[in-house]
Amino acid sequence: MANFQAANLWRDAGSVFIALGFALVVRTVAAEPFNVPSGSMIPTLLIGDTLIAGKYAYGFSKYSAPIGSVPDFLLPASKGRLLESPPERGDVIVFKLPRDPSENYVKRLIGLPGDSVKVEGGRLYINGTLVPRRETNTGGRSRRYVETLPGGRAHEIVENSDRALHDNTAEYVVPQGHYFMMGDNRDNSLDSRVSAEHGGVGFVPSANLVGRVDRIMYSRDPAVSAWDLPELLGSFRQGRFFAAVQ
Repeated sequence: MANFQAANLWRDAGSVFIALGFALVVRTVAAEPFNVPSGSMIPTLLIGDTLIAGKYAYGFSKYSAPIGSVPDFLLPASKGRLLESPPERGDVIVFKLPRDPSENYVKRLIGLPGDSVKVEGGRLYINGTLVPRRETNTGGRSRRYVETLPGGRAHEIVENSDRALHDNTAEYVVPQGHYFMMGDNRDNSLDSRVSAEHGGVGFVPSANLVGRVDRIMYSRDPAVSAWDLPELLGSFRQGRFFAAVQ
């Protein structure tokens, strides 16, 4: 009887380990959830959105791991990515902050390797060409525009004004193996317009890309406490459940 119970125990333990191993593999290879803690990507992403970042989109680096990052001796950051597939301009990407890889950021890819990028009078220029935008509202303090990037990809942005802190920048040339990221909430985003030396993002190395955001899993207004049961159900933004990210 004791031998039979021991055999069952080992069988059950094996099943648990197999299930855990499968979950870790899926989380490594397929996708990982991330929560949006700031408004830097409004209107595309809201505070309280929980995203699904597809790790398979760009191949795998030391930061595309089940928990945290893998040791350098297994996959050095200098080696870039395995099975690399370059991102496309306009992708919304989760990445590790270059100056502090313990932090996850989510921004939109604006500048590819070799591009020149600058902002002048609140307007975005890529490779010397003004990026067109079309205003979609005229009321209120903030204005919304649809911006169309080179290649034709369009997305919404928010501007409080065209005279904010980062609405006039130097011209940046994106190094090979790096990317230039910006938030869609242009006057409330700490992004590649600010260098890492000055507390910003700077250029993002390819190895730091974690995954592409294609869909919102669910969304909840964080202003409502999880313990506020009468209001909890109404705090879920049902229209954002499994919503595609443009």
